[in-house]
Amino acid sequence: MSSGSQDSQETRVALLGALTRELRRFTGLGAAFVRAAAARTGMAVTDIEVIDILDSIGPTTAGQLAELTGLTTGAITGMLKRLEEAGFVRRENDPEDGRRVIVRPIPDTDAMGEINAIFAALGKEWSELASHYDDEQLVTLLEFLKQSNALSQREIARLRETPSDKEGSFSAPLGDLTSAWLVASGVSMWRVRGEKGLADLYTARFEGYTPDVKLKDGVVTMRYPRRLTWLPGMPQRSAEVTLNSAIPWQIMLQGGASGIIAELGALDLVGLEIKGAVSMIRLDLPRPSGMIPIRISGAASDIVVQRPAGVAARVHLKGWASAFVFDDQRFSNMGNDVRLQSANYDSATPFYDIEVTASVSTATITTA
Repeated sequence: MSSGSQDSQETRVALLGALTRELRRFTGLGAAFVRAAAARTGMAVTDIEVIDILDSIGPTTAGQLAELTGLTTGAITGMLKRLEEAGFVRRENDPEDGRRVIVRPIPDTDAMGEINAIFAALGKEWSELASHYDDEQLVTLLEFLKQSNALSQREIARLRETPSDKEGSFSAPLGDLTSAWLVASGVSMWRVRGEKGLADLYTARFEGYTPDVKLKDGVVTMRYPRRLTWLPGMPQRSAEVTLNSAIPWQIMLQGGASGIIAELGALDLVGLEIKGAVSMIRLDLPRPSGMIPIRISGAASDIVVQRPAGVAARVHLKGWASAFVFDDQRFSNMGNDVRLQSANYDSATPFYDIEVTASVSTATITTA
């Protein structure tokens, strides 16, 4: 390598290092400015951050605000309630999707006056600084900042998808997803529920060993390595998973488990499949929007499937049940490809299509 090219390379390395340091300083000073604004107005720092985001990008969802701020579900929900009561924002149903809530800033109020003045002063200084650059330079700066912001968002999402503490807590932002899958396996006890108003796509808490948790293209996977089998003395692996009810979900739970409890009354359920030996299954199903398949295969000691009152169902028992209850019908030693349907069953209206391919001691399928 020639001396000139070596000097050029060293210069570039030095420039990139200096740029990285200035970017970190820029980020730190931005956070310091927000803290100073919060101190001036007597507001919480995170409240100021959310107001600034809404002023920058306009109306958005609570999930997107959580993604942009890195806040948890409980924090963003409580904050929006507080800001709405104080007259800074209002929440309203999304006209294009009634399951979503849009958060809108209310700019022309006394409550916003002091905050607007603080950020307007900074904006004026930035405009003055930018006036010293020509259009081509401004285009380059704008593109760099856009890419930098996108990179920061990805890093926030990555950090939120990894355990936040030793007990194994996970979450991921809802973002722009319109549907999602949950695919999980290897846990001794599953508790799954839906929640309205959840800012995140999901939250999960694990006890015992922590599984490998990933989110890709709307599919949330929670898996333990196959080599990690249960042995006496090992802590029980249990999970509590909460899913955002704003979007439809397909759920697949696999592998042996001592119990599965799914409280899905608030969820927009597309389908549910349980595979593998399970000691106990409790399913509390939501009101369906169409034909919703429920598939249970393997072996089970006790299965209870409960649907809302008035919701029709058809059942296909491919396995064997020592005791089987379907609404007001009771059977003993039942199996060998049995098909039943509720009195109000009509394939033209929403219903559950329940298929049990398992050997079961007791199975109960009924309404609440």
